[in-house]
Amino acid sequence: MNLFVPSRLISFPLHHQGLIPFKCLGYSSMSKIAGYLVLVGVSEFLFLMLIAEFLYPGYSVSHNYISDLGVGKTAIIFNTAIIMMGILIIIASILIRNTVKPSFTTYTILLTGLGAMFVGIFPETTGMPHLISALIAFLFGGISSILTSVYERNYFWTALGLITLVSLALFIAKSYEGLGPGGMERLIVYPELIWGISFGTRLLSNR
Repeated sequence: MNLFVPSRLISFPLHHQGLIPFKCLGYSSMSKIAGYLVLVGVSEFLFLMLIAEFLYPGYSVSHNYISDLGVGKTAIIFNTAIIMMGILIIIASILIRNTVKPSFTTYTILLTGLGAMFVGIFPETTGMPHLISALIAFLFGGISSILTSVYERNYFWTALGLITLVSLALFIAKSYEGLGPGGMERLIVYPELIWGISFGTRLLSNR
């Protein structure tokens, strides 16, 4: 065990000193913890987003942006939910940095979490900071779905990532294909949430 502990401290078992190195949990345990964090983060966000939609006066999933929920009476619900999801995804990406292949995928997952967190910190009333945060979350969420699918040979994740990225391109071009801006935005977000739940479940199954 490669521990950065002075030699004079290792003359007797570590548990006698109350020192339990983080890596003793093992990579599989780290993956499972990360899986729980992703599942909790995505699930609570999805649940609270639906509640916010119900509480928002006259809300339309076709014509209203998802971020509309981050202002007004539903702001505290939506912004808290997405900030929490972002934080949990960030923590999860750190925990799986030695287990997920390809290794740089952890950075795209980290960026997805950062983007989500900043969406809540900077609601749509802030303008450009919000738009940049949303773009980061959308773009790197789709990329993460595709990257993880390659190593796992999970083509369902590939499809989810492609749907997100294609929908993002259409959304930016304001080509809503009859779905409205809210509907097209959901074609970006829902596949990411589905991937998050599936990916979190896969992490839990690591041995």
